[in-house]
Amino acid sequence: MVLLLLGVIVVVVLILATILLTYNNLIAKRNRVQDAWAQIDVQLKRRYDLIPNLIETVKGYMKYEKNVLTSITSLRSQLVSGSVQDKAQANNMLSQALKSLFAVAENYPDLKASQTFQNLQMELENTENRISFVRTSYNDYVLDYNNAIQQFPGLMFSGMMHMDRQDFFKTPDDEREPVKVDFSDMGLGTGASTPGPAGQQKPNAQAPAPAKKGKK
Repeated sequence: MVLLLLGVIVVVVLILATILLTYNNLIAKRNRVQDAWAQIDVQLKRRYDLIPNLIETVKGYMKYEKNVLTSITSLRSQLVSGSVQDKAQANNMLSQALKSLFAVAENYPDLKASQTFQNLQMELENTENRISFVRTSYNDYVLDYNNAIQQFPGLMFSGMMHMDRQDFFKTPDDEREPVKVDFSDMGLGTGASTPGPAGQQKPNAQAPAPAKKGKK
């Protein structure tokens, strides 16, 4: 009888210990996900704060790229609202828009020579690198956490603890490809004037018409 009672006590203690360890493990994994996301959010906010200064700096030079400046301004507002996926999508699209902007800036030597522009470009590139770095850690923690709540024994408790699956901060495949700048959407397509280095328009050179041969 005593041995049976001791056996029951041991089983109960083991069950309670398993529950306690599983609970603490799930909480620790969830906290790591939240901490990693907070680091991404800090960098997104930093990018959000830098963009207005960039727009103010370049708009005096880039009088013919209003579309890309408007697009960057619109995407900026999406960095601080919505779900993880919403912010990830806005961040990825903003990265492409900024790459296009910096590519277009090659046509403006005065802008490229501006120390303010150079500093902002460097700050934004550094911020992008930080986002890429912390994104890797965040996705690793999300994978670990999602596995923990979907596998035994975490599966038994995640529902009761209201622990839901977390989304990854994804990067689309096209972001890894070379930047393609489409000038036709910026008023620089066929038949439009091309801005010169100082922001002046240069008319497109027209090929001379071939001379007509007279009849002999």
